[in-house]
Amino acid sequence: MARLSEQQILGALKQVADPDRGGDIVALGMISGIVIRDGHVGFSIEVDPQRGPHLEPLRRAAERAVETIPGVLSVSAVLTATRPGPRPGPAPGPRPGHGPGAAAREPLIQNVRAIVAVASGKGGVGKSTTAVNLACALVDLGLKVGLLDADVYGPSQPRLLGLTGKPRSDGKTIEPMRRFGLACMSMGFLVPEDTPMIWRGPMVQGALQQMLRDVAWGPLDIMVVDMPPGTGDAQLTMAQSVPLAGAVIVSTPQDLALLDARKGLNMFKKVDVPVLGIIENMSYFCCPNCGHRTEIFSHGGARREAAALGTEFLGEVPLDIAIRETSDAGTPIVAAQPGSPHADAYRAIARRVWDKVAGNLTAPPRLPPRISIE
Repeated sequence: MARLSEQQILGALKQVADPDRGGDIVALGMISGIVIRDGHVGFSIEVDPQRGPHLEPLRRAAERAVETIPGVLSVSAVLTATRPGPRPGPAPGPRPGHGPGAAAREPLIQNVRAIVAVASGKGGVGKSTTAVNLACALVDLGLKVGLLDADVYGPSQPRLLGLTGKPRSDGKTIEPMRRFGLACMSMGFLVPEDTPMIWRGPMVQGALQQMLRDVAWGPLDIMVVDMPPGTGDAQLTMAQSVPLAGAVIVSTPQDLALLDARKGLNMFKKVDVPVLGIIENMSYFCCPNCGHRTEIFSHGGARREAAALGTEFLGEVPLDIAIRETSDAGTPIVAAQPGSPHADAYRAIARRVWDKVAGNLTAPPRLPPRISIE
């Protein structure tokens, strides 16, 4: 198979015209961040923020144009909002998100009563497993729940929920995938599972904003957001694009994981997002044969860290083969074994999380102030 080139991609995109500006999207300088990997193509289309909500047909036309190139297996295009540069005139007023009217910035998503981020300072602590079981436990409480997989680089929710295939779309909005009473959206539904997402920050921002704005989530009581690990661009995009009701930090008990969990917690504080508490995952291991308990990663570290940082300890979840097996099978343990003690642990955490955010639902949602990261 002939190797795809950036020139081929640009040549195909020259056939796509901007409906408002008249020229083709290449000549107008709207294409950036082209990534080609084993037949899979990704790129961003830079547009004015005011036009973004109306340009889904343009995005789809660009994808179809590239799909016609021999050797292309899949195409992912995202709309990235570009902002005009500074204009001469009076001294600027407060930055967006500061001063009077900061709360008036319109969020990307409507009809969701509360949005809660599930985050960790590092990978490998079971954040995605915690997020999906927390979401299923919230369904058990009788709530309408959405689950957004915001980990663009390593989406896990399609596998954890046993969902395959692409979501339906009418060209304007995308229908979320559904299972276990959850509405779910993930980049994993749009690209093959083994395809690496080699995207720059603006493309990640555009993808996250589209999964919020262009998905028909419907009315929800709560949306659980499975955040990527760390404290990078995706975290800031979510924190400053939607009015988060709070964040839940997941950590294992050992000191190294807690060090990174502390960074994650402090990041949310810096962008004025309430931290609802810390969960200690893989807290201990009980042998299924003899019942002997072993604290493989130590124990109680998250509880002590929560006390030191002035936040709530939400609960502990053991390291258990049943949680691993049900996760690998695409049937989270809360759904697969609702009567198990592990499901009870997740439901207790979910109940506490909902109690904390439900008490603030009478206040109007607001976006946190934008900050400058040096």
